Amino acid sequence: MSVQSVFPQLEPLLPQVSKPVQYVGGELNATVKPWEEAVVRWCLMYPDAYEVGLPNQGVMILYEILNELPDVLAERTYAIWPDLAKLMRENDVPQFTVDGHRPVGAFDVLGVSFATELGYTNLLNALDLAGIPILAKDRTEDHPIVLAGGHAAFNPEPISDFLDAAVLGDGEEAVLEITDIIRAWKAEGCPGGRDEVLTRLAETGGVYIPRFYDVEYLPDGRIQRVVPNRDRVPYRVFKRTTMELDDWPYPKQPLVPLAESVHERMSVEIFRGCTRGCRFCQAGMITRPVRERSIEGVGAMVQRGLANTGFEEVGLLSLSSADHSEIAEITKGLADRYEGTKTGLSLPSTRVDAFNVDLANELSRNGRRSGLTFAPEGGSERLRKVINKMVSEEDLIRTVSTAYANGWRQVKLYFMCGLPTETDEDVLQIARMAKEVIKAGRAASGRKDIRCTISIGGFVPKPHTPFQWAAQCDPDTVDSRLRKLRDEINTDRSIGRNIGMRYHDGKPALIEGLLSRGDRRLGRVIERVWREGGQFDGWGEHFSYDRWVKCAEIELAQVGVDLAWYTTREREELEVLPWDHLDSGLDKEWLWSDWQDALDERELDDCRWTPCFDCGVCPAMNTDIQVGPTGRVLLPITPVGTGSPVSNPAFSQG
Repeated sequence: MSVQSVFPQLEPLLPQVSKPVQYVGGELNATVKPWEEAVVRWCLMYPDAYEVGLPNQGVMILYEILNELPDVLAERTYAIWPDLAKLMRENDVPQFTVDGHRPVGAFDVLGVSFATELGYTNLLNALDLAGIPILAKDRTEDHPIVLAGGHAAFNPEPISDFLDAAVLGDGEEAVLEITDIIRAWKAEGCPGGRDEVLTRLAETGGVYIPRFYDVEYLPDGRIQRVVPNRDRVPYRVFKRTTMELDDWPYPKQPLVPLAESVHERMSVEIFRGCTRGCRFCQAGMITRPVRERSIEGVGAMVQRGLANTGFEEVGLLSLSSADHSEIAEITKGLADRYEGTKTGLSLPSTRVDAFNVDLANELSRNGRRSGLTFAPEGGSERLRKVINKMVSEEDLIRTVSTAYANGWRQVKLYFMCGLPTETDEDVLQIARMAKEVIKAGRAASGRKDIRCTISIGGFVPKPHTPFQWAAQCDPDTVDSRLRKLRDEINTDRSIGRNIGMRYHDGKPALIEGLLSRGDRRLGRVIERVWREGGQFDGWGEHFSYDRWVKCAEIELAQVGVDLAWYTTREREELEVLPWDHLDSGLDKEWLWSDWQDALDERELDDCRWTPCFDCGVCPAMNTDIQVGPTGRVLLPITPVGTGSPVSNPAFSQG
């Protein structure tokens, strides 16, 4: 049966709302396939506004992989701004896709990619707008399977009431396997209904079905155990790891937004994973091991992506892009290749100890010299040992001095506040470091007009990291330290006026911490917050700390715990954590050992270049670290700007 577009009902509403262009679709490289020709139909959602969601690489990759299958279609949906959502409810217009404007409720799967826990209320809003029961237990065969992925899905327990399924880790192969299972189930006439298809997904060992597990609690509120409540369901669910990134050169045709988005560039993921071992960094821990895309693979993706989009900037993405074993060859080769064109290169993430001026000069060869960004994260040497951020102040001063001496005028430094064992003095050291950066920059450049901006975020303990046991710092303490820091910067106005300071108060971080390490008892809190108007909690103008605190107080009192129990309480070694049955590959004993090393201010080296530290990932996931150098060459010297033919096969259009 065909499913009709809701655009005729939607179109009259668009002149009444802000940024209507974000709802019309039709972007360059978007795909709309005939409904009747598809057997399995996916709706992919990024639970935030279009301008944030469209550039998301994860959604873009899965969208393209699924649409390459002849009997599968995939379309996209994003969170609807409150102005349009109100009109849609008044006019009975359901949540729709931006591709075919088809009702989200008509699809087989609603796959939601969570980069942050603050998108949870947007999921509930989308389900409600789509006419899908918000509670998984109330859904029938007529409703999509609601499936979560992304980094925040590594602990999906707080939203387990609303999810049918969750996938941990990389999605490329997972979505194909899920599609195969649904295709076969439908071909058989959907035997056993919704329950059977979910059981088949669970049997793979890589798809978590929350309602197939029961959680038992101790009298003090801690979890006693999590156990399957039926046969055919594994005790542990494992993350998916995509190896051989060159076999997955996606996106081949990146989407080009119609409306302004947060990233106006074409991006290529040059490697995945990180073994630097920063103890606060969930992304680095859960994406192990390191897997590098080859130098030829990067070159081919850049060439094809630029040809298919018309973008003038290429972002070389990873958790720490300058750590690619052949980053110098990649950047020089690309700079040679595109010299004389308008194509600029950028590394969104650069470590102090991986930076050099030659690399920076290659990136800015086409005249696009922007500010440099580094992330010391901790203000004092002591605190950087705690978090395993092995960057000395001498390293930082030497690096920025070299940059200022070579013509850069702006440096941005990222820090966190509220880290484990942190004191007021650790935070005040940020001011001293920033002042030393200005002094060194003035000395190196001979100029007074240089600037240093410090940007500070609140620390949130995350699952599957050594800090998963840590007590989170309360917002009042965070805010007090930030006020003292601002005052310290301003003690010397001759230097302080060259230092900018950007920071967020500690309240959103505490709520993110609540959701990050929570269990399924938080579902009632999330639902109440949403019913009382909560949505777009990642946006300052929509976030209400008081609403979250009030709803948590009311709902958690009924189950014998409170907000502080989830956030500012330190966990014990043997406590069963809500995500212990969800296996990221990291050994829990190793994580605990690293937590003890943090408290003892002991650093741990990068295992790419040292013997294995037995974190558990490689044997558990049957994987291994993949790094170069390969010794191969990326590009011919002849630049595109000359009009000469390209001879390197890495740049064929295949």
